[in-house]
Order: sequence, then C-alpha cells, then structure tokens
Amino acid sequence: MQRFTLLASTAFLLTAPLAPTAFAAQIAEGDTLAEDQTFSYSLLDQFPTLDPQLNEEVQGSHIIAQLFEGLTRQDADGNVIPAGATEWTNENNTVWTFKLREDARWSNGEPVTASDYVYAWRRAADPETASPYAWYVELSSIEGAAEVVAGEAEPETLGVEAVDDHTLKVTLTQPLPFFPAVVTYATFMPTPQTTIEQHGSDWTSPGNMVSNGAYTLAELAVNEYFRLEKNPEYWNADEVIITEVTGYIINDRNQSVTRWEAGEFDMMDDLPAGTYPDLLEQYPDETFSTPRLCSYYYAINFSESGNPALQDVNVRKALSYALNREVIVDQVLKGGQSPAYNFAHEATAGFEMPEIDYAAWSQSERMERARELMAEAGYGPDNPLDLDLIYNTSDSHKAIATVAAQMWKPLGVNITLSNYEWQSYIDIRGEQNFDLARSGWCGDYNEASTFLDLVTTTHGSNDGKYSNAEVDRLMTESRTMDDPNEAYTQVEQILADEMAIIPIYHYTQNFLLDADIRNWPMNNVENNWYIQDIYRAASE
Repeated sequence: MQRFTLLASTAFLLTAPLAPTAFAAQIAEGDTLAEDQTFSYSLLDQFPTLDPQLNEEVQGSHIIAQLFEGLTRQDADGNVIPAGATEWTNENNTVWTFKLREDARWSNGEPVTASDYVYAWRRAADPETASPYAWYVELSSIEGAAEVVAGEAEPETLGVEAVDDHTLKVTLTQPLPFFPAVVTYATFMPTPQTTIEQHGSDWTSPGNMVSNGAYTLAELAVNEYFRLEKNPEYWNADEVIITEVTGYIINDRNQSVTRWEAGEFDMMDDLPAGTYPDLLEQYPDETFSTPRLCSYYYAINFSESGNPALQDVNVRKALSYALNREVIVDQVLKGGQSPAYNFAHEATAGFEMPEIDYAAWSQSERMERARELMAEAGYGPDNPLDLDLIYNTSDSHKAIATVAAQMWKPLGVNITLSNYEWQSYIDIRGEQNFDLARSGWCGDYNEASTFLDLVTTTHGSNDGKYSNAEVDRLMTESRTMDDPNEAYTQVEQILADEMAIIPIYHYTQNFLLDADIRNWPMNNVENNWYIQDIYRAASE
C-alpha cells in the first residue's frame, strides 16, 4: 500500500481500499501436492527473542510472522491485506477503526479480542518492558505514545481502545495514511497477557508460548534449530498446507550452501559473497536475486565515546569517497546489488532518488578528493589514523570489511577488524563501543521515512547517535506533507554533506530455494514471507 495512493483519499470516513485477498496457499493449475508438506531453511544467527514486543531484527521477525498475526499483513507483492482485522475505516487518517475476526483464536482455544491488542501495544510503549522498538510505537503517531515511551504518562493513556471484543480504535496525533502498513510489523502483534503474567520472560519457551498465528512453537534449541507445527486453532487452518517448519542456525554461509546442496533444507538466503553467479549457473531454477528493501552502511560513532577524528567531516567524507562501491558489488558480492551513495533504497515506493554529487564522480576523482580531505584534517601515511570497525559474524561482512580496510590504507588509515557473534555485536553497537560499525537497515514499511527516520536524534536504532536539528525538523514536517519527497531529498543531501553514515550498497535478496517449493513471494521487496502461503509440489 503506497503512501501517495492513500493520500489522494479525502473522504471524512473511508473504508480501506483492500487489495484482492488470497488467503493461504493457492495451488497452481497442474501442480500435485507432495506427500511431505514440511518446509525448512537456514538462519545465519540465533535470533535473540520470539517476543513480538522485544524483537528488533529480521530473522526473529520472520519466525514471529509465522507464530503471530497482527491486524494486517502483506501479500506476495507487498500489498497490505487483512489478517487479524477483516476491514478498517478512518477519519481523516487520524482515527482508525479495525474490525477484528470473530473466529480468531489463540492456540489454547481462547478468542483473540481487541483487548489483546491494547495490552500488547501498551506493553510495547511501557518503559518497564524496555522494548528496543518502543520508538516505533512513538513513530506511529499514536496519541500519548511519546509521553508513555518517555515515562511521563501511564501506558493506559495510549490512544488505543477496545470499543468491544472485536473493534479496535486507534487515535493518532497527526494524519498517517499508511498506518495499516505500519501495523504489519511484529511490535503491533497481539500478545497473551495471562500467559506472559504466568511465565514471565519464559513465556516464549516451547510448552509455554500461546500464539495466534498459523503455527505454534514445538521445539527450540539455542544456536541449533527450532521447529514449528501447524496451529489447529488458527482461523484459516484448513487452508494452510505446510504442516511443519524447521529452521537451522548455521553461522557459516559456505557450510549452509553445502548442506542445502545435500538436501538438508529447502531455502537459504544471504549467499556467501561472490557465489551467486556460480550458483546460478549450477542451479538456474533454484538460485534467485530479487530486490530487497534494505541498505548496507557503516555507522559512525558521533557520541562522546567515539574517536575524535571522526568528528571531523573531512575525515568522514574521505572514508566514504575512498570506498570503491563498484568493486564491492561487482567483484566481492556479485549478487546484483547496486552501489549506494544515499540511505533510502532505490526500490522504495514513491521515492525519488536525490542527486548526490560524489555519486557522479569517477572513483579516481573520489580518491583524489579523499586524499586532500585527509591531509586537511592532518592525517596521511606519515601521520596515520587508527580506527576499529566492528561487524557480526558473516563471510560477506568480513569480505567487505577487509576490502574497505585495504581501500582506506592509502589514506593513512589503519583498520582493526573486530568480529562478534550477533548478540554481542548488537550490545556493543547499541552501547556506542565502536568507531565504525557494520550496519544494515531494512524497511519496516515501504516508504522512505522508514530509512530516514533512523537518523533523527531520538530514534531508538540511531546507534551512531548522529544528531541534526534540521533533519529532525524536516522529518517531523514530512509527516503532514502531501508529497514529502522534497523533505526527503533535503535530508539525504544533509546526510551526504555531513556524511552522517557511510552508505555502501542497496540490497538484493540472493537465495537458494528448492524447486518444489511454490508461491514464494518474489515481488515482496520487504522480504516478508508467510509459510501459510506456500506449499510443496510433487517432484516431476
């Protein structure tokens, strides 16, 4: 659902323009279902949590989307469709009313009600929960969210109300025409209050978890695997074909490819750097590269703990200019990625790519200017600068970091590469214990603000602690503009002028998928997938 389409709606009371809905797996003509209706895939890292209100990363989001169902979700093309809600209306894009499914049930058989959403949303905003995505509740413009998140008001003051068991009313402080897209994310999924109060932090363990999605959690072995089973209480269970889902945590991507080739699982993504062309040649019907709404960049530590040299814009620009992005995408990654000189992904709906000056320079021109800037800052081969670059365990991240260090060496920059497993990396980055940090941001919804809000001062995932009052002002004003692209362009220009981050490339999704798996959402640029929509066809 694109923001600009929605903005054209001016009626005082508007029924949501829902996309044609195809619930669960639609079997293609000529396909015969295989007897084995299981699905398995590999994950690079152990996900930190399966709690919707505590999740902050992609791999956990994929699993949570199978276990829980929010008001809305996406179809194979990324359109917003009904899920826990059957329809919604709005008054001037500020008061949203969702009608819930009367046949929705928790996995323990109890009904899912509007109160479950109220509880979950209050829980996400409550400082006592310490949700890393509390900022997302505030960003959604729900009335009272800013005060609740800041600890200045009680969670009960949040602008969400259970009108009755099957009617949820949400009041916003300003028009947000793409609000139904915002609530597809895990933070806004309902959670079972009784279960959480009974089990505390253990409520997401197998045997304790109560969920409302197409699947339930059957097994979980940390850093090894997890297994999901079809939820018989799910409102659309009769149309769900895959009966079991297994995920294997494999930190080595090359090992993951080998195990996929051996038939141990059906899908793996994030192919090892540079392997896509060879795999495509070897497995042309099972190797894919699709656009993915994510941008890869190096965060810069602007906080007091950061390296003082990085407070100099000349140093930051020199580091960015010296990176040969074409080499990184064409010779290291080889997966169809595009060089990035700005933050928001080029495939973002309605986004007009700004003209960033150094993007048009040749690499030799960039390098020449980088040397000049470093000299102006007082650094060079005769007076080197030592920096630490952290990244999480991945052959691709290591390869990019290694190449970047080599590209920076002619500037007199010596890089120490520090590799950490996922949770340690998240903690270190979040505590600003770094100079430069490997970072990636995937859109929570398909609109440019999902990227550009990240660089506002108070954003919860602004780990570099970059702060610019003009950026804050522009992003605030963009929320009420008929066409916010002018504001977005100005923000991108400020980011380039100050080199607030070092953009490197815009993602594609490179993955291997067994040829028998059908209905994979190839056109969903946010890489949101729901196992209830797929099936396994019998091999020919």
